[in-house]
Amino acid sequence: MSMCLRHYYDTRDPLGAGGDFTTAPEISQMFGELIGLWMLEIWQAMGSPAPCRLIELGPGRGTLMADFLRATRLIPDFQSSVTVHLVETSSSLHERQRQMLATSGFHVTWHTRIEDVPEGPALLVANEFFDALPVRQFQATDRGWCERLVGLNDDRFVFGLRPEPEAALGKPPHEGAILEWPAASIDLMKGLSHRFANEGGAALIIDYGYWGPVLGDTLQALKRHDYHDPLYEPGEADLTTHVDFHHIAESAGRNRVRIHGPAMQGDFLDALGIAARAAALKQRATPAQAADIDSALSRLTARGPTEMGELFKVLAISHADIEAVPGLAPLQARL
Repeated sequence: MSMCLRHYYDTRDPLGAGGDFTTAPEISQMFGELIGLWMLEIWQAMGSPAPCRLIELGPGRGTLMADFLRATRLIPDFQSSVTVHLVETSSSLHERQRQMLATSGFHVTWHTRIEDVPEGPALLVANEFFDALPVRQFQATDRGWCERLVGLNDDRFVFGLRPEPEAALGKPPHEGAILEWPAASIDLMKGLSHRFANEGGAALIIDYGYWGPVLGDTLQALKRHDYHDPLYEPGEADLTTHVDFHHIAESAGRNRVRIHGPAMQGDFLDALGIAARAAALKQRATPAQAADIDSALSRLTARGPTEMGELFKVLAISHADIEAVPGLAPLQARL
């Protein structure tokens, strides 16, 4: 999964109508603007530290960050206090981001690893990033939980099982069940929460997923905005899994941080005032533009099992001194 996605993102721009999928920042400027205002409030709650590292993991075309930075111009001190750090491994997307942010007025630095971002208080956003981190899968058999692997049958990839079961996982409930273990996400959250506990700051994570534990195979591939066989044409389609927010929160909670959420994306955006922002934009819009704003508002906030407003969840982690964040309730009691 990691090898395929490294090739996939490094050889194309996957976003938009001509690509394979569309993310929330590409749907409307309102999304990035509200995230920017959320971060601005957190920065002030931190005591307006300078310098402060503003980090985005997997910044796509740079659209979210561009909208984010434009919204924060309300507080001039923010621009003079913050350095922007984009964690990106794709050279093609790197260039798109550079073009998008060229006139932002902020100093922007690129990194291929989060560990390379300088020390200090930090604000981090990760929109549709954790879903692309590799997972391990285990399938229930009469022998126990056996790891699901990828091998070759003639000239194409197929799934198979490791013969020896993973004893630490215990006895499966029934044969055929699939257990996903997001080891990469857990390791990343442990590192991030350690940083925030010791240096201050907060992270906002937005992705499609669920509050586990849940059994099931969520690995999927998207190509041209349609579902695709994950093992066919490796490296030519987007590979993702649904994010288990319980694992993320639990791994972060082992450090001295506060956890907020998760909440449905629709509820979160409503709490931040997306309807009022849409109304303000419509006041100076043409009828066609107003219709587009209404469509984007609905798409971002609509509830339903397959709608973005419900399918996508929002979780925040912060230094222990930040007791409350906009739009999210504290989670500590649930862990």
